[in-house]
Amino acid sequence: MSDRLELFGTLAGALLVLIGLGTIAGMPWQTNGSLAASVLQLLGVLATIAVGAGLVWLVRQ
Repeated sequence: MSDRLELFGTLAGALLVLIGLGTIAGMPWQTNGSLAASVLQLLGVLATIAVGAGLVWLVRQ
């Protein structure tokens, strides 16, 4: 019998990846006047994608 939380972890990780990709597709950095703020936003989005992918990887191991 598999772990009941395996499906939840996979879905949560996939949702984080999709949210990150959707944020990148929306190009939120175009609304900022500051380069530093844009870089921080992009780093945050990439970190969100990495956490989501890591969660899916961890659950599937």
